[in-house]
Order: sequence, then structure tokens, then C-alpha cells
Amino acid sequence: MPEPLPETAAICLGEAMIMLAGGSGPLADVEVFQRSVGGAECNVAGGLAALGVPTGWISRLGDDGFGQHVLRDLRTRGVEVGGVELDPLRPTALYVKESVDGRSRMHYYRSGSAAAAMEPGFLDRTEVRDRLAQARLVHTTGITAAISTTSSDMLERLATEPREFLLSVDLNWRPVLWRDRDPEPLWRLLKAADIVLIGADEAQVFAGTSDPEELYERLEAPVLVLKDDAHSAMVLEQGGRTEVPALSVDVVETVGAGDAFAAGFLAGTLQGLSMVQRLRLGHLNAAAVLTAPEDHAPPPTPDVRERLLNATDEEWATTKIGPA
Repeated sequence: MPEPLPETAAICLGEAMIMLAGGSGPLADVEVFQRSVGGAECNVAGGLAALGVPTGWISRLGDDGFGQHVLRDLRTRGVEVGGVELDPLRPTALYVKESVDGRSRMHYYRSGSAAAAMEPGFLDRTEVRDRLAQARLVHTTGITAAISTTSSDMLERLATEPREFLLSVDLNWRPVLWRDRDPEPLWRLLKAADIVLIGADEAQVFAGTSDPEELYERLEAPVLVLKDDAHSAMVLEQGGRTEVPALSVDVVETVGAGDAFAAGFLAGTLQGLSMVQRLRLGHLNAAAVLTAPEDHAPPPTPDVRERLLNATDEEWATTKIGPA
């Protein structure tokens, strides 16, 4: 008799990668690397689970040691991974972080990865179909649309077929991945989403504008979340605009902060918080990652979250977050 399907409020669909971070200096001179798990959608999955949202992550991994480490890491962080398919031939993707003079550069090794072989039929797997059917929200990103034409076709099917869940898409614009392809499928995916998250800087490059009203009109999303890095984040919806300034943060590393913000905002959405509180939870979650060297970090403790989610505007504006 099959095991009952775990209850999940959110599903994140996309590629996970092994991240190898070396010490300071050119990559050619680094001899020791520290391993962790990265990838936009699994970062969001871990962030949602840490905030108390029952969450699953669905993808494909190589049937290799790196793939096993990804599964073990996500399970440890409370993410359900029963919808993951292991590939005996294609590898788990990885990227290497190089740090020189205090600045980080990423080197990606994902061509031909197991996740890149996702295609529309992947959604018909029983383990995938059943999990999507019970989800209240499904989150993915423009990266998954970019890693292969087949994964892009899969997301188009996900977005256009009848669904009961909210579809959330973070642009995560990566020009290099679209270098030889027309990004029109990504436009269609964004326009089909219920929630679109986008950074003002990437919006300028991708859409040629960072004007909130113009983006809202062009993307046609019921809820548009526009993030302006260290300054503020705003939501545009039919009822108007809501904007919340970012917290003051002692930044250690910026990688992963956007995924953490998405996790906070989406958790607040599923938990029925007000729009101001959803944006604040996004900022709080991002601040925790900004003060850590890895791509993800535990969120602020529940008492800190509760206090700041209900703080006055003045209290919020004078709050500063550091590594401690």
C-alpha cells in the first residue's frame, strides 16, 4: 500500500546545484572548498519551510553523490523531496564561488544537467502530478525556463493548463542563459503568473524599464512585487500600491537574498498576512541571508519576526540587522 502523500502548502519547481566556495583569492590558487546547496527554487523551498510553511521541492538530480547531498540537505531543512527524480546518466549541476578583493564571482557548471532534461511529460509523473494537485502555491523562476528549451516548455504547460494553485514566478534574469534563445517564452510565463517578483535593476535590462506602473501594465500580473535592492520593495495590485523600505543591514554576502525575500513574501501570502507584513517578512528573511556567507540562513527568531511585523513605521525604519 503506497504511503499517504505528505501535505504541502507550497511546491518549488526548479534546479538545485552544489555550491563550492573557496577561500579568498583567484580560483587557480584555491585548494580547499566548502560545499553547500544552492539554486533559486530550493533556496526558496528551504526559506518557506523555515518559516513554518509545509513545502516540497520538485526537480531532477543526478543519481550521484552531489544529488544525494542535495536531498539530504533539503530533508534536514524540512523540505519534502518525494517528487524528485534521479537520473542515472546526467549529473547534478554545480557552481563555484570565487572571492577576490571582497567581491564574489560565480562560475557555473550546469550544461547537460539532470534538471535541464525536465520536459512537459515530467509533470505527468504520479509523484509530481499528485503534489501539484494539492499545492496552494507553486513557485518557479526564469532560471528554470532558461536552462533548456524542454524545461521552458514544461513551465509553459504548467502555466497554461487549468490549475487550482497560485503560480509565483521570480524573473531571475540571467542574460547568459538566454544568449542564443528568444526570451519570449519567459514573457509568456510571467504574464500567466498570479504573482511576479522582479528586481528593479533586472527589470531595466529585461524589459527596458523599471517604472512600476509600466511594468505592472506590461506584465499583466495580478500581483507584481518590485524589489529595489537596499532601498525598498513594493507591491502593485488592482487595489493600488504598497511600499515598505528595506532594513539597514550589515551586509556580508548578497547571493541568495532575493530568494530569501521571495520566501518571506510568499510565506506571508500563504499565512494571510497584510501586504505590509508580507513585504516586511520578505525584508527580514533577506536581511538574515545578507548577514551570512552562504546562500541561505535561518530566519530571525519568531519573537523578533512578530515584534517587527507589528512595529510602527518609525520602529521599522530605525531597525538595523547585523550578523549577531
